[in-house]
Amino acid sequence: MALTNIPSVDLADFLSEDPTRKQKFVQEIGTAYEEIGFVALKNHFLTDKLTEELYKEVKSFFDLPLATKEKYEIEGLGGQRGYISFGKEHAKGKKEGDLKEFWHFGQEPDEHANLIEEYPENVQVKELPNFNKTGMEAYRELEKTGIYVLRALALYIGLDEHYFDHWASNGNSILRPIHYPPITTEPKGAVRAGEHGDINLITLLMGASTGGLQVKRKDGVWIDAIPQEDELVINVGDMLERHTNNKLRSTIHRVVNPPREQWGKPRYSIPFFMHPRSDMKLNCLEECTDEHNPKQYDDITAGEFLHQRLVEIGLIKK
Repeated sequence: MALTNIPSVDLADFLSEDPTRKQKFVQEIGTAYEEIGFVALKNHFLTDKLTEELYKEVKSFFDLPLATKEKYEIEGLGGQRGYISFGKEHAKGKKEGDLKEFWHFGQEPDEHANLIEEYPENVQVKELPNFNKTGMEAYRELEKTGIYVLRALALYIGLDEHYFDHWASNGNSILRPIHYPPITTEPKGAVRAGEHGDINLITLLMGASTGGLQVKRKDGVWIDAIPQEDELVINVGDMLERHTNNKLRSTIHRVVNPPREQWGKPRYSIPFFMHPRSDMKLNCLEECTDEHNPKQYDDITAGEFLHQRLVEIGLIKK
């Protein structure tokens, strides 16, 4: 039977003391990521209260005058922190800029993280005293959720459960509140987000304020991804697809423009892009390589791969 929505899984199964329930979660999420690359996850660590507070802060930020927001667009960071203005980013291979503006919160590592790179400081918004605090609280809860998902995937692949812990903790992850403004004129070839795969290990998406997210099935058919209100949408990124030698799928997805009668409504969404430390090797895992599926990719580190892709999508120059 063809999928008409993304599968739903329950993190409470994985966190339970019951080995049968834990294994059920591992099997369900692993199978979903082989088939469609997306799941909707319930019982994550992000509370309704924190979600509401973050959306309130995010809407307040995007409502600020453009001149105020542009103060927070920092040259030379390749869009890794602070504000990125309307139309700057485009999907790989497209010239039209996406119909969105966004903000980036980044990692604030532990003092004992022993990183080989230095992350840029987060940009502080003076006009909104709770903006940065609320953003980083949500960042931590999403990071914690992501680490548990990666533990389940490690077991599914046949690795030690904690294989990803070191690489994902203090990793170069990004929390990206996005504002898709109301559409006022016929978009000439531009959509809210062109079809693309994500760069990172996994992406955790907080429920978007209106629909529009679509996922491409293996047979090329686009389906709407419609989670329940309390669910996160979590998908595999290109780094994990590459590391697992295409066992887990980074599925192409897009955000389509709404029907004309809804053009007047803005859309907000908040994805958390879970990146590892830049020195993580993304070489194809032995567990995912055999005579039927020989090694598909050259060896590369996460940092090298990220740089390559940021050039391709227009956020940094070569």
